[in-house]
Amino acid sequence: MLFNSLNYLLIFLPICVLFFLLINKNGAVAKLWLIGCSLFFYTCWNPYYLILFLSSIIINYICSIFILDNSTRHRRIILYTGITFNILLIGYYKYTDFLLNTATQLLSIDPIRLDIILPLAISFFTFQQIAYLQDCYKGEIKQSNFIDYILFISFFPQLIAGPIVQFKEIVPQFYVKQFKSHVWENILAGLVLLSFGLFKKVIIADFFSIWANMGFEAVQSLNFISAWITSLSYTFQLYFDFSGYTDMALGAAMMFGIKLPQNFNSPYKATSIQDFWRRWHITLGRFLKNYLYIPLGGNRKGKIRTCFNLLLVFFIAGIWHGAGWTFILWGICHGLALVVHRLWSNLNIKLNNTLNCCITFLFVNFAWILFRSNDLHDFNVIISKMIHPNLSLSKYYVLPIMSILVGFTICLFAKNSNEYVDEKIYEKPLYIAIASITTFTALATIIIWNANEFLYFQF
Repeated sequence: MLFNSLNYLLIFLPICVLFFLLINKNGAVAKLWLIGCSLFFYTCWNPYYLILFLSSIIINYICSIFILDNSTRHRRIILYTGITFNILLIGYYKYTDFLLNTATQLLSIDPIRLDIILPLAISFFTFQQIAYLQDCYKGEIKQSNFIDYILFISFFPQLIAGPIVQFKEIVPQFYVKQFKSHVWENILAGLVLLSFGLFKKVIIADFFSIWANMGFEAVQSLNFISAWITSLSYTFQLYFDFSGYTDMALGAAMMFGIKLPQNFNSPYKATSIQDFWRRWHITLGRFLKNYLYIPLGGNRKGKIRTCFNLLLVFFIAGIWHGAGWTFILWGICHGLALVVHRLWSNLNIKLNNTLNCCITFLFVNFAWILFRSNDLHDFNVIISKMIHPNLSLSKYYVLPIMSILVGFTICLFAKNSNEYVDEKIYEKPLYIAIASITTFTALATIIIWNANEFLYFQF
């Protein structure tokens, strides 16, 4: 069930919220209701993988019980066992076919494919549980019960594509007054965020996807201008798609009185690649920093080790995003960019912020081509078209070029959606009217064109 589907927007979410209103004074019953809704949400995709999902939750919870018990011997071994289980789980389902395909190519034998179906949200719930086990081991979590834990992992607004949340920032909210009060204020604010996200996804991102898909599926036919249109269209498609998903996730959670962490903060305004990763998929960057980069030594063991740690972390980030060489090289490119940025920063040479923003955006745009390309050959073709000017104009370029200019304007000058909510615009009739119009426009578009998956559903 997609966030931008009519079943979710007009049936599932309203039923979840309305029944929650009736029972939210009883916190225990409310949590059980949300768990039931979340498991049903997951089951709608594939009932078979619900067993896998619940098994993963139970095994990790059992590991956490032993880790939390300070009298337990070999707590470190149990921690590593739990982490290994999660890595093997995602490794089998996400990378087996990729590894088999790579091996058969190297050995020049007939391809072997198991055609394993990737379980929904496995990239996210495995990372979330790895973080939970480490927090238990470090003493940041003192106690837990199974009801809280299963809701923490399965809570449907953030289950599919994040944010990657921490136990200590979500579970305490199940026990405070906002879980039971300020209900209508939460629902109204959530609806505004939801409407913003829906509009970004259905009207803007899916609009850019038309030119992006056309270009990446016919790279040989591209020229200089159409290659740039293709790359920039995907750059903005991904921006508004992920931003839209984040708004819808935070908005849905807000309706239940749960505030999820910010996961998106105008990344195309970034003035460096480091700044970009502080703004793009913020909770993934936080996970990589706290649970991988810092344990590896961070920047505490000299320049060479720091550079190695950055490369390794983003090599893993590339693998996490997808089973393919394009994703791996995308991660390595970002790792190298962060190494260059760190070395450049040591020179204390300062450039104009506008120039920094342009350089960062161009690098990110070129890296997104690698991220989206079907293979390395297609990537090379698109890049070669983009760096060999050929100003053959066509009337068909007018609409995409104008749309890209609008995309730039929104990305550079518009506020983040959460800033509007923080300003309580949901208390202003004009904005309520705007939110209503955008919602009806998006719903009408879904009825006509059907719903497209969010891009991060693939990861």
